[in-house]
Amino acid sequence: MEALVERLSGLDPQVDGVIRVVMFYDTLMRRRVDLPALARASAGLAECVAGIRLHSTGRVIRVAPDGANASGPPAPASTTAPVVLDEEEIGTVWLERPGPPGPLDEAVLDRLAIAAAAVFERYGPERTTMADPALVELVISPGADEAARARALRLLGFAADLPVRVAAVRSPLPLDRIGTLVCPGRPVKAAPVADVGVILATTLDAARFPAGVRAGIGVAERPDHAWREARTALRFAGTREPVVRYEDLGALALLAQIPPGSVRDNPDVAAIAGLAGNPDELNTLDAYCATGSLRQAADRLHLHHSSVARRLDQLAKTLGIDLTEPAGLTRARLALTMWRLLDD
Repeated sequence: MEALVERLSGLDPQVDGVIRVVMFYDTLMRRRVDLPALARASAGLAECVAGIRLHSTGRVIRVAPDGANASGPPAPASTTAPVVLDEEEIGTVWLERPGPPGPLDEAVLDRLAIAAAAVFERYGPERTTMADPALVELVISPGADEAARARALRLLGFAADLPVRVAAVRSPLPLDRIGTLVCPGRPVKAAPVADVGVILATTLDAARFPAGVRAGIGVAERPDHAWREARTALRFAGTREPVVRYEDLGALALLAQIPPGSVRDNPDVAAIAGLAGNPDELNTLDAYCATGSLRQAADRLHLHHSSVARRLDQLAKTLGIDLTEPAGLTRARLALTMWRLLDD
């Protein structure tokens, strides 16, 4: 490899620079190098520290030009490029060159990124996050044959002796990024199924879901049962509680089984629906139902308690419910929850 670098470095970089880079990485790929060897070769060619990072595992490889692992904190990257596999960004490559980028740095990183994706596909495809939606749908389908479900899980990279957790997700963020965050360093797969994102993982950390994501997490051992639970939990997710675990719902999960037509016909729910065009009133009612306290609701809304009191008086008249009584507060809580469930 060192001889190859020396031979290619003798060519005129102004004329044959890009050709040198292409030849260099073509040779490396024919030798079926792994990621550390790829980083070492790139650092030697670029004559500066080269780095590779995998999003799914957080693994970082940094190599100095002499082939040793780079020590100390990483310097600011002078040039970076994404590593893309099957239209999913699975990692990043970069050069840490003191001063401005070299004339061939862009070409080096372009070929390094392509080579890193090929190496990753060859040696570790099970670590990519995005998955074939057909396989994921087979895993969570209630009508799937158990042997077919087990085979799909194997193809997705899940070991037979490990549990598989399921989350239903709605978010503008890419599913692969969410999956990597909630299950770092362990098998995780994501795919869109119908109108909902699915995340399959060996563990799911509810606290690691990023802002802007709404998610429901199933707890059943069978993936198809966990998916049904996750979809139910997702229906209860909202601005105040964006991530809901099915096991935390308890008896509230029974509300999701009430036919939508019966819910719409209920006078309390219809009254809540009439507030839909007034977010201030809805937020006030939500804060009061969540806390059961005028002053705590005012603190949550960042309003004076007298202002919240006036709103609640008006809401009580509009809804026809005495919000100061425990029974009335329970009615308002149930009506608000059922109205949100209609939005699914």
